[in-house]
Amino acid sequence: MSSGRITYERRLSLFDGTMVVVGGIIGAGIFLNPSIVAQRTGTPGLILLAWGAGGVVALIGAVCFGELGARRPLAGGSYVYLRDAFGPVPAFLYGWTYLLVVNTGGIAAVAVTFASYACSLFAWPDRAIAPAAVAAIALLSGINYRGIRPGSVTVNIFSLLRLLALAGLIGAGLLAAGVTPPAAAAPAVPGSWLGAVAALGMALIPVLFAYGGWQHANHIAGEIRAPERNLPRALLIGVTIVVSVYMLANIAYLQVLGVAGLAASSAPASDTMRLVLGPVGGRLIAAGIACSTFGFLGMAILAGPRIYQAMAEDGAFMPWAARLHHRFRTPARAILFQAGWAILLTLSGTYAQLLDYVVFGDWIFFGLTVLTLYSYRRREKAGLEDRTPVRAAGYPVLPVFFVLVAAFAVASSVWSNPVNALLGTALIVGGVPAYYFWRRNPR
Repeated sequence: MSSGRITYERRLSLFDGTMVVVGGIIGAGIFLNPSIVAQRTGTPGLILLAWGAGGVVALIGAVCFGELGARRPLAGGSYVYLRDAFGPVPAFLYGWTYLLVVNTGGIAAVAVTFASYACSLFAWPDRAIAPAAVAAIALLSGINYRGIRPGSVTVNIFSLLRLLALAGLIGAGLLAAGVTPPAAAAPAVPGSWLGAVAALGMALIPVLFAYGGWQHANHIAGEIRAPERNLPRALLIGVTIVVSVYMLANIAYLQVLGVAGLAASSAPASDTMRLVLGPVGGRLIAAGIACSTFGFLGMAILAGPRIYQAMAEDGAFMPWAARLHHRFRTPARAILFQAGWAILLTLSGTYAQLLDYVVFGDWIFFGLTVLTLYSYRRREKAGLEDRTPVRAAGYPVLPVFFVLVAAFAVASSVWSNPVNALLGTALIVGGVPAYYFWRRNPR
């Protein structure tokens, strides 16, 4: 603290940062998306190639975000980098979209997913799903309100539990012997190398979205000890762990279900465990998915308010959101605001549709954030920026490759549903008048 101003407290270790990375990526995607990838590729080789290629893209992104985090080890992550490189309006639009739909809509969707599995496990009626989802958001927001350590410990516990659940799935799948794959119609197999490339490109979309989320560690950079060293390491270690787990999980799916069974399955993790261990296996993986979604929820609630607080500090959001709690050193009011909006989305039932509108926006800002590296490097060359010892490997080629992949993900989302993309663009651009409203009404 300086001059009486309350600041964030650097209490998180390398392990804490790594668990935030793992927790930010592993949600429900690896339990559900492999079936979509199998439908679009049709062969074991292409399935594994798609997940491997997505892992390479995630590692490149982690390396780029590592340099950015070392340059600006501040709360707010991408918001800070976009503000420095492109100015306050693009940065605000990122935070606006994140608050309006991306993070809060994701919180609502994951809370409902968690509640659905929890109600199934405990044989609660369907009418308990909405109250359970709201209770989960309220509980985790309360934990994060009381300090970065309680929030981080919660993320750590549930990140380890979801890794344990995936380890059980992988072990059961790889060690399974004599399991007969379910009868199912084989998906279409590409008939030429050109068809294989096209199939791989389409399969990359669900893969890339399953790998997204490593950027959450950058949002809490202001609370990581020795962030110039620990943040880049946490990103690299965390993404490497996830890529390894995802590849092994898909090998396990293929071993038990086969390509046809995987493509036909709406819940490959549950089907795999049921085939190997019977009904007990199904309940175990349901518990694992409940833990996974609850942990992801905790991480999203932890990271998001740091962005809103940074926006408010710049005079681009409600002024009261800039203040940290005098005792807990957390963006307490931003946490409460986020919780209230997420609960409203949960009860309204509009979150899924809103997320469909702006899901492409996540990769727009991914690509723009990596582009900020070029701005920082130019400023460094001109003597306007200190040189950081952490350098993104493969610069300038690999960051350009990442940006092109991000553009591909956005273009594919727009092509698959142009109406949703148009509505999503309207939601994002709607942040422009909101920005000028707050700028004209400073604290």
